Amino acid sequence: MKIGIFGGSFNPPHKVHKSIADSLIDKKYVDKIIYVPTGNKYNKQDLVDAKYRMEMLNIMIDGSSNLSISDYEIKNVLTYTYQTLDYFKSIYPDDELYFICGSDNLKEITTWKNYEYILDNYKLLVVRRDNDDVDKIIESLDSDIILTDIPLSNVSSTDIRNSLKNNLKNEDVDDQIMEYIEKNNLYCEE
Repeated sequence: MKIGIFGGSFNPPHKVHKSIADSLIDKKYVDKIIYVPTGNKYNKQDLVDAKYRMEMLNIMIDGSSNLSISDYEIKNVLTYTYQTLDYFKSIYPDDELYFICGSDNLKEITTWKNYEYILDNYKLLVVRRDNDDVDKIIESLDSDIILTDIPLSNVSSTDIRNSLKNNLKNEDVDDQIMEYIEKNNLYCEE
């Protein structure tokens, strides 16, 4: 089986997070996707507690049999991508693992802890963002990196959070997740 590991803060999870996963499965890049939200110690501004992000992800994937969520990075104090991938390899030793990332992340991969190890041991599925030109980067890394043909998206969780702080609904967030955000008073100005 081909399993995609989709890491991120999911702060909040939005429609593009779901459509990327659905497209990767529909186009047979992978058979199953596991969302892996970052833990609370992740150095990211405006990061709501992992409990809320997990619950929003659960709302997002409800009814999808080939999508799941792991709290691996949430349970561990600080986890690097290579450790997360090794963890899933230990659980799925006979399956092919793919790390799903945006082209914006690929441009920064040489700053990641043990990035050479990741490139030597795992396959990357890259989703292009903001018309990023990453073909030269992929060529220079000379690794098993697949640039997917998933449609471009410029949706940003930062933009979503900013609109929510101004009490504006955001069409990029599923209605049920919007209700959850409002009910739990998330992302509002304090």
